[in-house]
Amino acid sequence: MKPRFKELEAVIDQALGNTKGTLVIKNISIFHLATGELRKGDIAVCGDRIAGVGESYDGETEIDGSGLFAVPGFIDAHVHVESSMIPPFEFERCVLPRGVTTAFCDPHELANVAGTRAIDFFLDSAKRMCMDLRVQISSCVPATPLETSGASLSVADLRRYASEMPSAGLAELMNVPGVLSKVPEVLEKIALFQGRIDGHSPMLSGKALNAYLAAGVRNCHECGSLAEAREKLAKGMQILIREGSVARNLDTLLPLITVANAPFLCFCTDDRNPLDIGGQGHLDYMIRHAIAKGADPLAVYRVACWSPARHFGLFDRGLIAPGYRADIVLLSDLENCSVAKVLKNGRVVDDALFAARGEEPDPSEFLHSVRLAKVSPEVFRIRSSSAETPVIGIRELSLITDHLTMNLPFDGKEKQGAPERDIAKVAVLERYGKNGNIGLGFVKGFGLRSGAIASSVGHDSHNICVVGVSDSDMALAVNALIESGGGFSVANNGKVVDVLPLPLGGLLSLHDFATVEQELRRIHVSVKATGCPLETPFLQLAFLPLPVIPHLRITDRGVVDVAKFDFIGV
Repeated sequence: MKPRFKELEAVIDQALGNTKGTLVIKNISIFHLATGELRKGDIAVCGDRIAGVGESYDGETEIDGSGLFAVPGFIDAHVHVESSMIPPFEFERCVLPRGVTTAFCDPHELANVAGTRAIDFFLDSAKRMCMDLRVQISSCVPATPLETSGASLSVADLRRYASEMPSAGLAELMNVPGVLSKVPEVLEKIALFQGRIDGHSPMLSGKALNAYLAAGVRNCHECGSLAEAREKLAKGMQILIREGSVARNLDTLLPLITVANAPFLCFCTDDRNPLDIGGQGHLDYMIRHAIAKGADPLAVYRVACWSPARHFGLFDRGLIAPGYRADIVLLSDLENCSVAKVLKNGRVVDDALFAARGEEPDPSEFLHSVRLAKVSPEVFRIRSSSAETPVIGIRELSLITDHLTMNLPFDGKEKQGAPERDIAKVAVLERYGKNGNIGLGFVKGFGLRSGAIASSVGHDSHNICVVGVSDSDMALAVNALIESGGGFSVANNGKVVDVLPLPLGGLLSLHDFATVEQELRRIHVSVKATGCPLETPFLQLAFLPLPVIPHLRITDRGVVDVAKFDFIGV
């Protein structure tokens, strides 16, 4: 919002020192991202903007900055709030005190469940929040025609948002085949948001990458190798370096983080769960880790603050400088990114600030989204004509899967998993009451020796996903989620061992962040008892149904060969 005449008078007077600043941070070391210098001085804040930097100021309220460092507020360039398993109001309670003052959010997880109602819920929440949650408009709901989602977003749906929200962008354009094949509906969506299109193009290269970029896509958060990132960077694509809970690309892409490259890089978390946020941090973790690994602190803080502001056209933030928004992070240790205090729009982030927010939008409309009848063990029997089987091979802490071909136990009519070879059954069950589809297949890499684990978080259509070595335990785990309205479950040796309920859209908890973190920690212990060694078992499970990331996936309609963008038999 542009300042009014009286506000301009006030900020000029406070900058000149004619009147006291609304708030002044005294005697603090300011990290100037424009020059790389550290200079000690005062920061005068007038309302929600910085009035003066460096000179001595007096304030109506003063903060002693001795021994502290001031950097701009951090900007998460791409995040799915739903992956934190809490609604937007609770999400900001978690990440704003860690210095994340702005985040670009794609609500397509809940949108796949509830359509425009989900986007409207996020927009309504964003208006009332303290942090600046920039809601992008989901481009691919559902992600592909190879799955059944709870809702779909048409060109007409997107046109309304493009008209009413001219600053909004089109969120990650995952339908790369649709772009390259010039599918009319996909091109219409692109045309609505020209210049404001986020990308999603794992392993795209050469002329196909050229075409994708020529269509107007601006960035990508799916670079799994340094070579891929360098090609995209050279072709003008903004690289969003991601450190999620499954897809962790920071170490791989660290060599990119130089002062020369920094304007073309951003940090993002994409999908980060409560255990990682609570135990390690959010963007603050990425900053400290990058610096600890040898990256130049100036480059790192530019990537965290200034670069995303410029990339997304937010020219009012990203520097500690006069006229800029007073989104300021005070650190006790610059290289370790130890956050001591955060200011958002010139106000100290504390319980009083959160208490002054508008009333949280009512999320109850997203209850009861699991409309699946209880299942029996028989639905998980896999009939076939051959022992030779395509098997999904998971890579821990990666979204990429392998397309394996293996001979499995086969009696001439039905085939089984092989726990001794780390091969389990996997199923995806349509949960919206639309068609009753059940996709069946096999997966290697979960390490299960007994039992089953199930989840209603299954990117991006969020049907119920279950992996197990016992058909009866698979049925128990699925039925537990039907009863709880969604979430995570573990069944073992004929009993439901644990359930973490996520009743809001099957994705979000009704509890606070600390409680969800404790529940997630507890259910991970229950998973370990099945023999599964994975650090993030439910997130690895949640990405198995996403048929836009190579190489082999499974949806409610069956096993998908992503290279062929079609189904293959098991």
